[in-house]
Amino acid sequence: MTSTFDPSVFKATTREQWQAAAEAWDRWGPQIEDWLGESTGRMLDDARVTTGSRVIDIAAGAGGQTLAAAHRVGTSGRVLATDISPAILSFAARAAAAAGLTNIETLEADGEDLRAIPDGTYDAAISRVGLIYFPDRGRALSEMCRVLRPGGRVSTVVYSAAERNGFFAVPVGIIRAAAGLPAPAPGLPGPFSLAGDGVAAAAFTDAGLVDVTVTAVPSPVRFSSSAECARFERESFGALHQMLAGVDESTRGRTWERIEQALGEFDDPTGFVGPCEMLVVSGTRP
Repeated sequence: MTSTFDPSVFKATTREQWQAAAEAWDRWGPQIEDWLGESTGRMLDDARVTTGSRVIDIAAGAGGQTLAAAHRVGTSGRVLATDISPAILSFAARAAAAAGLTNIETLEADGEDLRAIPDGTYDAAISRVGLIYFPDRGRALSEMCRVLRPGGRVSTVVYSAAERNGFFAVPVGIIRAAAGLPAPAPGLPGPFSLAGDGVAAAAFTDAGLVDVTVTAVPSPVRFSSSAECARFERESFGALHQMLAGVDESTRGRTWERIEQALGEFDDPTGFVGPCEMLVVSGTRP
């Protein structure tokens, strides 16, 4: 028996899961920035974010990369953080206020539908680990292009192949088995949906972007132990909660025990080092 993918249901569930995981994602913020700091810097470089730039951040989450962009653009620039989850955006707004940044605004919005934003408003569009979860990536990229001026840049951070991302691929595999979920069909959203050979570049080219580049960035995930990594993923990874939504509580508990045990292969005498490689995918609006 096969099920039909419903993008509306997927989006509603995604929103609910990130509403629930918002506090944890924010709380783990320092570890997330350590993990994704290098790829974030490369994304901002490739987007040519500089003093005075106008930047839109799609699927901004709790805003780690939003704040990094805001520091770059300075008081003469501005950054708009958008997300489908208002709860997680509230943490981005709070972080901006705590940092004394007055050049950040937030907007609850679906990245596939930015109708509130006029054409050609921004110099750069960024998205960190967000594009992979859009049911219609082509539409999301087209919307990013629309709100950019000609010559503006789109730059995103996504996961590379599952075999280079054991810290995430191991839990995903265990959860799929526990929940009886098939591997996602090509084109459907998921953590490794842009990881195939040439897939990310083709998505950008199909959206009309030119000068497309794909850069691999080694991004090992470091924790004191596999138990800490498992707790991080259990508390803050909305996608994993979404995959487990159809199983009972006792099955969830046993599944997370198996995940923690399996992640132990990445423990060493210095702590936990989880394999991870991100791709920074960038292009120019003609």
